[in-house]
This record gives sequence, C-alpha cells and structure tokens, in this order.
Amino acid sequence: MRVLIGGFTIAVLSSAYLVTAQPPPPPAGQPAQPPQPMSFFITSAGSGNGANLGGLAGADRICQTHATAAGRGDKTWHAYLSQSAANGQPAVNARDRIGSGQWYNAKGARVAQSVADLHGDTLEQARRGNNLQKPTSLNEKGEPINGVGDTPNRHDMLTGSQLDGTAFTDGQDHTCSNWTSNTAGSGSAQLGHSDRTGGGNMSWNSTHPSRGCSQENLVATGGAGLFYCFAIN
Repeated sequence: MRVLIGGFTIAVLSSAYLVTAQPPPPPAGQPAQPPQPMSFFITSAGSGNGANLGGLAGADRICQTHATAAGRGDKTWHAYLSQSAANGQPAVNARDRIGSGQWYNAKGARVAQSVADLHGDTLEQARRGNNLQKPTSLNEKGEPINGVGDTPNRHDMLTGSQLDGTAFTDGQDHTCSNWTSNTAGSGSAQLGHSDRTGGGNMSWNSTHPSRGCSQENLVATGGAGLFYCFAIN
C-alpha cells in the first residue's frame, strides 16, 4: 500500500504545501512566536569518500557532527538512509530511523509533521504532501542546495530507499554495499531530488540510481554525496 500511495504522491505534487522558507507571520495583534529549533537538514558536505559513509553508524556521526557545528548537538541525529539485508545484516528502513516528528529546517519552517506525513501514507497525506522543496530543503547552515538550473547541480540525495521510505527487496545493490563502498562495480545508490525537480517522478527520496558509488560518479549524476538528517528526539 505504501508504494502505491508513494506513486499517488508524485501524481499530486501540484497540490503540495505552499512552500515557504520562513514560517508564516502571526495574526495581527499577536506577538511573534520564537522559531522552532532545527530538527532537519541536508548535510552541507558528504563524506568526501563517495557513498562510503562508514555504514549507517558513520552516516549518523556525520549528521551529528554537522548538527553540533550548527549548535544543535544537544539532539540525537540520524541519517535518512535504508540498508539492505546482506552479509548477515538485517534490512533497515530509512523511515524507521528518524523519530516521529515534527521536523523543522534551519529557518524554522516545518517540513513534515510525522513519518506518515513525510511519506504520504494515507490518501489525505498524499494529497496534502510534505513541505520538502528547494526553498525549504536547507543545509545545517540554513543555505539552499543547488538544484536544476544551478551550477553545479547537487540535488541528488543518498537514500537507498523506495518511495515509502523502505529498503529495496529485489536483491540488487541500491546502497553501495550498505554505505561502505566507493569502488567501481559495487552497485549504485538510490537517490532522491532535494528540489523535487527533474528525473521523472520528482521524488524527494527515490528518483533514480546513481551511476556508481565513487565521488566522481555521484557528482556526474548530479550530486555530491549529500543526504538528509533528522533529529530523532
């Protein structure tokens, strides 16, 4: 059902949330509320080692390091990455790693209310859509990520995930050996588009595979080895 609803989500992107880089102003006569602290960001840099992130634990450390540099090291951060069942390791779904929400970007704009909202699990959530678009998909410094039309384009996000946020079960390598490889012939990484533009289905989390796992292949595809980070508490 999740995969079917994921497909519906793509079909109704035109009715997604109104994208705002800043939270809306308060009603007239009411004091402004302090912005919500950051609980979501895109890494401003990857590992520098292609899709070899040191596994899920290494990717989480990268998220934590970036968050700490941005003054949000008081929270526990996880990377939005799935892991395939292989070599005695169980499958891990990205959607199960990121807490329960709500999540806000570095400017205080809400990007999603819950895991179900993030993935459009119900027809209503799919119709409404999450608020991940180019103006709101910011790095931990509050900076937008280059997308289609920018030079260089860096909108490819490592996820290893299907549309519903789960790991692939087709026996193919969609995670570059579970985020431990950057060598030729070691599979590919499933990618999402942070700007929801280009590549057919315009999904934020599952648009197309990379050309390979090396840094050069990730750049050539339209990325830089960046990925999503969520505060789980």
